[in-house]
Amino acid sequence: MRGQKTDVGSGLCPIGRSLAVVGEWWSLLIVRDALQGRQRFSEFQKSLGIAKNILSARLKKLVDCGILRVETVSGSPSMSRYVLTDRGRELHVVLVALSQWGGDHCFEPTENRMCVTDQLGKPLPKLRVTDNRGQALHPEQVQIALATVPRRKQSAKRSEDHPSNTGEKS
Repeated sequence: MRGQKTDVGSGLCPIGRSLAVVGEWWSLLIVRDALQGRQRFSEFQKSLGIAKNILSARLKKLVDCGILRVETVSGSPSMSRYVLTDRGRELHVVLVALSQWGGDHCFEPTENRMCVTDQLGKPLPKLRVTDNRGQALHPEQVQIALATVPRRKQSAKRSEDHPSNTGEKS
């Protein structure tokens, strides 16, 4: 149907599920800013120039998905800050890869751009996909396959009307 979005977050593809969490406009930029130390609503709003209602919605989703958590600022119970969870901090690698790709492919050769550097200001080496021995793997050497998870014993509390027992989708 025209204008309807396909639900990419319910299938077996980890990329689709990831996009359901952080694929909305602004979400990765909020994570980028959080990785750079921004924590307050006003800091995100000033840095991104994003409308307050959109920022509120994106922050809420990032909290609901476990990327950020809300903490009360000590000494000021009416003020809160947004702190990255471990799950959110793990997006650091994704953002470095995206930044490196964008630097290589989204700018004219003569255009200035930001780049990811180490603590000494030196650009990071390009991230690469490697095997277990550290050898580089090219796209044609990698496949996406089903990763099966060992089944856990079913809980005795499992209800008969649970969606997985009735054939309904949850």
